[in-house]
Amino acid sequence: MLKNISRRELIKNFRKLGFNGPYSGSKHEFMKRGSLKIRIPSPHKGDISAGLVNEILKQAGISKNIWNKL
Repeated sequence: MLKNISRRELIKNFRKLGFNGPYSGSKHEFMKRGSLKIRIPSPHKGDISAGLVNEILKQAGISKNIWNKL
């Protein structure tokens, strides 16, 4: 089961999975692994919801099982 997560923790976990960044984009920052780019939420107050984390994981092709083991 996914849980809400801080932006800092989101970035840290994606780095563990081999992503680089975040890099500045036109509207959102993004992280890269090879040719794959994922958009990450802009800094704001509060945690990133579990629903949004789920959508980001789908875009990155990362299973919830792998994510929960980080």
